[in-house]
Formats: sequence, structure tokens, C-alpha cells
Amino acid sequence: MDGKKLEYKGEEALKEIEKLTAKADEVQEDILKEILQRNGETEYLNKHMKGSKDVLEFKHLVPVITYKYIYPYIHRIANGEDSSLITGHPITEMLCSSGTSGGEPKLMPSIAEDLDRRTFIYNLIMPIMNQYISGLDEGKAMFLYFIKTETSTPCGLPARAVLTSYYKSKHFKCRTRDPFNDFTSPDQAILCPDSNQSMYCQLLSGLLHRHKVMRLGAVFATAFLRAISFLERKWVQLCSDIRTGQLDLSITDPGCRSSMLSLLSSPNPNLANEIEDICSSPSWNGILCHLWPRAKYIEAVVTGSMAQYIPALEYYSGGKLPLMKEEVDNGMLVDLVNVKLGNYYELVITTFSGLNRYRIGDVLQVTGFHKQAPQFRFICRRNVVLSIDTDKTNEEDLHRSISTAKRLLEPYNALLVEYTSYADTSSMPGHYVLFWEIQMVEPGPIPIEANLLQECCITVEEELDYIYRRCRSYDKSVGPLEIRIVETRTFEALMDLLISQGGSINQYKTPRCIKSNSALKLLNSHVTASFFSPRDPKWTP
Repeated sequence: MDGKKLEYKGEEALKEIEKLTAKADEVQEDILKEILQRNGETEYLNKHMKGSKDVLEFKHLVPVITYKYIYPYIHRIANGEDSSLITGHPITEMLCSSGTSGGEPKLMPSIAEDLDRRTFIYNLIMPIMNQYISGLDEGKAMFLYFIKTETSTPCGLPARAVLTSYYKSKHFKCRTRDPFNDFTSPDQAILCPDSNQSMYCQLLSGLLHRHKVMRLGAVFATAFLRAISFLERKWVQLCSDIRTGQLDLSITDPGCRSSMLSLLSSPNPNLANEIEDICSSPSWNGILCHLWPRAKYIEAVVTGSMAQYIPALEYYSGGKLPLMKEEVDNGMLVDLVNVKLGNYYELVITTFSGLNRYRIGDVLQVTGFHKQAPQFRFICRRNVVLSIDTDKTNEEDLHRSISTAKRLLEPYNALLVEYTSYADTSSMPGHYVLFWEIQMVEPGPIPIEANLLQECCITVEEELDYIYRRCRSYDKSVGPLEIRIVETRTFEALMDLLISQGGSINQYKTPRCIKSNSALKLLNSHVTASFFSPRDPKWTP
């Protein structure tokens, strides 16, 4: 990729966007031709195209695939075989997706120039934002960024999350100064592997710069709300650090300590008192506006499953966040420029790193066009039922987990009649809630006690996938799973409610995830008891 493009800022970046979108069809065609020229001799494409590099033959002969189909090739490369199985370039790392396959995170091949492309895309964001919100170069951005623990494949390739890859790269660490991306957080705090120490230092940095902050945010809404929850617990310690000019002894990471001690150069009791007065208020409604009075907006992903966090963001921001589902057509593939306004599509991609006509699983809605290029809004991950953070649990996984747990009821002559679920984000961190209706087939030999249903909770969690268990046990971004027991015939009442709202009794199926407020209210009104997982599920990196 042209290295010059990595430095596009301001007007140059906007000109590049205009150039790319004016002839989006030609740009897409040229990229595909280049991919076929580079990767045409790979084992994968040769298998389907017999040496041809023709675009029309590619679309006709190469199948649309999911991860299951490409996984054997990725597995071979991860175990030491040559990258030429799928790409004409050396694979430099494997990016771990937040989705799963067979209970493990998906490994996505990445080549060196992929980092160039990601940097190019990131550099386009602020020139666009600056068209709508002025003065963003007159202060700092309090963005909360974190890395995740990385591992290695059997042959030694790094395996890590895409943002961890970027934050650890020279593109981020050696970036030129940009007044539009002047972060409050020192790089050492962002790169700290201990998320609690990283969070503490990044919040402390944001508070020290509170009168310079022009925008707030994190990649996902969940991370930002976790930061607010963390601030609620730690503001007294943070104020103490600012008042005394001394960093709390719980911060032991050398990079964090050195970077923060340079910011805490002297005691600042006046600033500490300002923050203390704000945080000690009985209500935190609008607290973000009080702590960071110059902030103009909050930047975070709030589409798809993250939309459930909008009310919380509105509460803490005092309404500053602008509020920025349907079925996906299972028809034929269409080219990017041929999508239709308002329609829903699942993304299919072909990449230089070896993914060919690969179904990402992201469902997008076309919201408009800029010249030839469509504008999309992310709707959801296909088939995802529950999601709190980066966890994504589909109906099949949920059913399998509950089927295992309900066997614990059998010795008690108890039967799980029906169940449904929802993601409870009313507190931080959010957690999965299962509504269970249990019927006693006949008086059991011994009564059902609380510890049995607690074991049902942890059994469900143990059966859920790798990402969920990591979020629960390591990241602590998902709380303990809860089972709420409901009265007999509650699910009949649920069916009556949904049919009265327009459902068909002939086609009725119990929803496995509750989205309706009225349905949730009904279920909660019939709860007789609730139980939580007594411990974290097992998780091994």
C-alpha cells in the first residue's frame, strides 16, 4: 500500500474519500483483480479455478464459505505449513475474532500490509468528524483503549485481537503528533496488560486533563460504561492521588507508574476538591458533562447488541449522546454498489490475506449513499441470541448448555418445562438471565434446594464457549449467570401476550431471547426465586 496514504489528514483525507467513492465499482473491481493476481497460485484458489485469474470465473467457481470451510487451511498454517496455501504473502499474525468456532476463537490470517490498511481507515475518521463538530483540535480526547493477552500458534505466529495488534504496532506507538488525536492516556497505560491498572491510570489521566477534554469514548459502549462503574468505586482513591501528587500503591506496572508519576508532578488539592464535589453527588445523572465540561460528544459503538446501552449512556451524559431488526434477505450475492437503500445484507469479503468469498456473519443495513459507495449501519451478528461484551451466544449454544444443566434436575423428578433468556445490563457488568419454568412430575425423593439451582447456573456457564468464559473469568466484563424460577403456566401467559400483540398461534415459538419490555415485565412479575452462579467458569488461555 502507498505509504503516503497513511499520513492523509484533513483535506487530503477528504479528497481521498471523494476519489474512492466516486467510482466505487471500479475501485472494487481493481482490488479484486489485484487479489487474484497475487493469490491466484495458492492451493486454495487453484483448487477451484485451475490457475485462472479471471474475475467472472472467480465469482462463478469459488464458493461462498463460512469459517468451517477455511479452517483446515488456517489450522495447517498455524501449525507451520506455508502461507501459500491461501495467500501470496507471508502471514505475520493470526487475529483472534470475538466470534467462535467449536468453542474456540476464530483465527483470521493477517499480512503485514493489513496494518497499513487499518491505519489508513483509522486516519479517515477524524477529518469526517471535524466537518460536523468544530474545535476538536483544541483539546484532548479521553478514549479508553485496552489490550488483551496474546498467545502464539504452534508454529510461533502471534495470535491476538485486532486492536491489540494495532496498539502494539509501530503505526500506533510511533505515530506522528496529531492535534485531532491527542489522547489523555499515556501509551504505557494503554499497553498495560493488567486491565484494572490500565483503567485506573487512564481514568486518572482523564481527570487530570478534565478541562482540556473535548471528546470521550471507547471502542464499545460496554467498555465505556465499565469505566464509569470503575470510577464510581475508585473516585475517592483517584482524588487522593491528585490531592497528594502520589500514585496509589496498587499500581505496580512499571510503565504505568513511570508515565503517571510524570503527570502527577505536584499536589493539586483544588482539582481534587472539584472532582470530589462532583462525584459525591447522590445522583450521577449527567456526571460526564460535569467532570468533563468541554466534551462535545461520546464516541463508541452503539449499534447492534450495543444499542441496549444507549439509555445508560444518555443517563450519564445528560442526554448528550445522539441516538444515532429485521430479517436478512437470503437471496443471491450482490456487488457493493448494487445494494438497495433500507435493505439488510450479510457481509461477504475477499482479502489479500487469503479469505475468499467469506461470510463475516455481520448483518448490515443500507442507510444511504455517498456518491457510488453505500453507507451502512451495523445491525447484529447473525444468529446471536445473547451478548453483553465481546461474548456472542447463539440459540444453538444456549440450548445445548441448558440441556446439559437440566439433567441435574432429573434425580429430583423435576422437569424443565420452558425457558427463555435476556441480557440484563441494568447493572455493570451485565449478565445473562435465564427464566426457567420447572414442573414437579411427582414429589421428588428430596426437595430442590438453592445449591442445586446454583449448580445449574455454573453448569450452563461451563458449557458456553471460550469467549464467554474468558469474559466471565478473566476480563470480568460479564457477571455471574442468573436463573429466575417462574410460576407454573407463566409461559402460557407469555404466549397469550405475544399472540395478542399480533403473533400467529399456528406459528408461535417461544422466543429464546426476550426483547419486548412488556414480555420482560410479565416474566419478572411471575418470578418466585432467583439464583446465581457460585463461582467463575473454568477458562484456560
